[in-house]
Amino acid sequence: MTKLISIGECMIEMSALEDGLYKKGYAGDSLNMAFYARAFLPETASVDYFTALGDDAESQALAASIKAHGIGTDLIRILPGKAPGLYMISLEDGERTFSYWRSTSAAKEMAQDLSYLTQTFLGDNALFFSGISLAILQPETREQFLDVLSKAKAAGQQVIFDSNLRPSLWQSRDEMAEWTAKASAVSTMALPTVPDEYVLFDEKSSEHVAERYLTAGCREVVVKAGPEAALLTDGSQREWVGPAAAVQPVDTTGAGDSFNGSYIAARLNGRSMVEAAQFAHKVAGHVIQHRGALVPNIQSLVR
Repeated sequence: MTKLISIGECMIEMSALEDGLYKKGYAGDSLNMAFYARAFLPETASVDYFTALGDDAESQALAASIKAHGIGTDLIRILPGKAPGLYMISLEDGERTFSYWRSTSAAKEMAQDLSYLTQTFLGDNALFFSGISLAILQPETREQFLDVLSKAKAAGQQVIFDSNLRPSLWQSRDEMAEWTAKASAVSTMALPTVPDEYVLFDEKSSEHVAERYLTAGCREVVVKAGPEAALLTDGSQREWVGPAAAVQPVDTTGAGDSFNGSYIAARLNGRSMVEAAQFAHKVAGHVIQHRGALVPNIQSLVR
């Protein structure tokens, strides 16, 4: 693997401060993952972001911010007349709620060009996408998007999926379940989170979740459970790995994304599943002690 490509939507983030003020930033699950993967992969490994932006000032500033994090922006499609989506975070006792404005986001059209998808994704690349990446696409382009990922899997590429279930982005529960199942079938690694998966698929345990992804064709599954132990399996071995110590969260924004990015980086660096999960828990534990999804200089905090 010479390049990790993260596929999804980066939005303008407005996070609450005091006295009704907000701080502007740029984030999104797939970008957050790329940020943490970039932090822990060697410089010789490229991390690129695939999305679509507009030609407005905020799109330009967003792209500049991505590039400033060391993440490649050459794969970003620029769509004239479009703009990024926006969301606001409200915090209470360390837990967050979101309000979104994304109906006209340029990223919804990032998978329109089949030839560009094929040219970009196929090759010596590892590919990451999430349920959010899939949900925001126009319905007619989801199928061709997954078809290209299926070709990548067949060619021996790593295709990594975090279901990251967001019911508000789907027309119905059945639609979300259908496309989540289709996404798992084209993936080699899955990073789902409970209890969301329990609700969607009427399952009762992490073991049931893991078995469903293995049956779909994933070769490696990490069932995350927040501060509880994650279940790791490749079909032959099964391990439970939890955080080394309990942490009092300040802001849980980006917890799962930082786990994903650091786990993926550790696996691409040759660490075992158990070592990668231990490292990912450690990174996520530091992240939730800071405000915001992206924690600067995270490498210096993780020893």
